[in-house]
Amino acid sequence: MTEHHVINPLSTGVDYPTLAARFRPIFQRIAEGAVAREHSRTLPHEPIQWLKEAGFGAVRVPVEYGGGGASLPQLFELLIELAEADSNVPQALRGHFAFAEDRLNAPPGAGRDVWFKRFVDGDIVGCAWTEIGSVAIGDVVTQVSPDGDHWKLNGEKFYSTGSIFADWIDVYAQRSDTGGDVIAATRARQPGVEHSDDWDGFGQRTTGSGTSRFTDAVVDADNVIDFATRFKYQTAFYQLVLLATLAGIGRAALRDVAHQVRSRKRIYSHGNAAHVSQDAQIQQVVGEVAALVYAAEASALKATLPAQRAYVARFGGDDAVEREANVAAEIESATAQVVVSSLIQRATSELFNALGASDVRQGKALDRHWRNARTVSSHNPLIYKARIVGDWVVNGAEPPFVWQIGNGPGVVG
Repeated sequence: MTEHHVINPLSTGVDYPTLAARFRPIFQRIAEGAVAREHSRTLPHEPIQWLKEAGFGAVRVPVEYGGGGASLPQLFELLIELAEADSNVPQALRGHFAFAEDRLNAPPGAGRDVWFKRFVDGDIVGCAWTEIGSVAIGDVVTQVSPDGDHWKLNGEKFYSTGSIFADWIDVYAQRSDTGGDVIAATRARQPGVEHSDDWDGFGQRTTGSGTSRFTDAVVDADNVIDFATRFKYQTAFYQLVLLATLAGIGRAALRDVAHQVRSRKRIYSHGNAAHVSQDAQIQQVVGEVAALVYAAEASALKATLPAQRAYVARFGGDDAVEREANVAAEIESATAQVVVSSLIQRATSELFNALGASDVRQGKALDRHWRNARTVSSHNPLIYKARIVGDWVVNGAEPPFVWQIGNGPGVVG
């Protein structure tokens, strides 16, 4: 065991302006092609490759291992900036950062070192957890089976966000021998793995959230991970990525409405100024949109703080402190979800009150902001999160840390 295993350095944060400066030129390049990709429904293979080459996938890896050393609040602040450029990209990387977070929470050792090196070398991990069709809630059809020194993976997943861009896929599966739930981390580019870009949602159209099929795909024995060891604040983490994405959508919408108002030459005879940018009512609309976006971003960033506490507490040796942080991470991310979803959907609709009929033309693609916000907001039903928060506030009932979706009892197909 080497010395850095004993010390076990944690990613508690670096100088944010310096960290962000590494990636902002790439974010700008990504933003420049966002509307064109939206119109042609072109998957962002090239933008994700730029991020891989720049080490973006390793921003949470401790600096002692060659990573960025970013804290969780810093990661999500970066994701907000990336989402402002193109909201599809941070969501496509959601599974990667969740798997990386799980490895950050793993016990120090050679196995964890291998993954840290992969992240630093640029490897990206996709996600394949959800099964659709005739799958009862709680069931897992996808299985891994022992096969000599390796395992074989068989099954089909939908909503496999980011997997089409990935080097590895984080697959939720069941062991055929024991029935235990596991994560099977399998190579994305190998025989027996098929990706389909069949996601047809009206928003977030280029996240690669389609079908992944596995037919006797090989999984190394070291990469079959007991799901019970998964990091405890995972549900909060997944939601925080979506909150960052929503905040970034809001920033992009505010950027675009301000640009359209500044550049607009046509006015209404019953308006208030000789130029739209000087019209007090138009300024009020833009100011209200700015306030909605400000509140959403502030809420999203505040919700990241207990997740960072949970990460640090994981290695602190105090179970009570760790549990409190995990509960807070879940409750605060859920609380923020309820308000941020509403704020950004409102902002991305209200912006049109500052514009005109020409601004709803498809060429400007301003509608993508609302469509993307509505789609992101539909992932984890916020009505249930509101109830969970209320139950905690009133009764002190701890939130569920893992939840599933599937057919209810007696439902077929």
